[in-house]
Amino acid sequence: MKERVTGMVLSAATIGEYDKRVVLLTKERGRISAFARGARRPKSPLSASTEPFVFGEFFIFRGRDSYTIEQVEVKNYFPELRKDLDNLYMALYFCETAAYFTREGMEAKNELNLLYLSLRALLVPTLPGKLVRYIYEFRLLAIEGEAPRIFECIRCHKKEGLHHFYVGEAGIVCDDCQDGQAGITLSETAIYTLQRIVSSPLEKLYTFTVGEKVLGEIETVVSRYFSAHTDKKFQSIAMLE
Repeated sequence: MKERVTGMVLSAATIGEYDKRVVLLTKERGRISAFARGARRPKSPLSASTEPFVFGEFFIFRGRDSYTIEQVEVKNYFPELRKDLDNLYMALYFCETAAYFTREGMEAKNELNLLYLSLRALLVPTLPGKLVRYIYEFRLLAIEGEAPRIFECIRCHKKEGLHHFYVGEAGIVCDDCQDGQAGITLSETAIYTLQRIVSSPLEKLYTFTVGEKVLGEIETVVSRYFSAHTDKKFQSIAMLE
C-alpha cells in the first residue's frame, strides 16, 4: 500500500552494497524505519534525499514487515548545518533525541515541527547554540507530557515569589515554601524564560535571547531535568562535550 507522509530523515545506515535503512520522523505515523533500495548507487534519485536533515514529502510503500521509500519531494535539506561542526553535531543530537522520544504509529506533528524549527534556529547568528539546545530539550519534554509545574508553587499554589526549582518534585517552589533542600535558585527572568519555553506557540519559540547569567541558570535547570527524564547517553552530544 503506497502512502504519502510528511517527515524528516533522522538517520541513515548502509545496508548491503547499494541500499540504505532510513529512520524517518513523520507527522502522520511517528518514527518509522524504511528501506531506500539502490540509494547508494551514484545516479540514484534517492541518494541525496535520504541523508539526515532532509525534510519533505516521502512516498512510501508498506510491505508485510517494513516500509520502502519510492520517491521523495525535498522541501529543505539544511546544507548549511554541515558547514559548522558544532551545528552539525547539535542537529544530529536533536534528531537522536527525537528518535528516542517518538514511536511508530503515534502521530508526531508537534515533535516534527519542533525539530524543523530547531534546525532552522541553529542557523540564526544571533541565537546562541546553547540556548537553542535548552529550548529544544525543555519544549520536547513538555510535548511528551513531562513538563514541570512552573506557573505556581507546587506546594501552596502561590504565583508570586517563585525562585526555587526542584528537579525531584518537578516544579517551582515559592520563597515561603522553600525548605533549604537541594533546589536550584533562579532569578525572575529565568523563571519567566522557562515559562515562555513551555507556553509559547512553536513559531514564536526562537524569537528571543537571554544574557549569560540567565543562560547559565537555564542550563542548570534544563540539563538536570532532561537527564532525569532520559536513560540514554546520546552519542552526538558527547562529541560537543
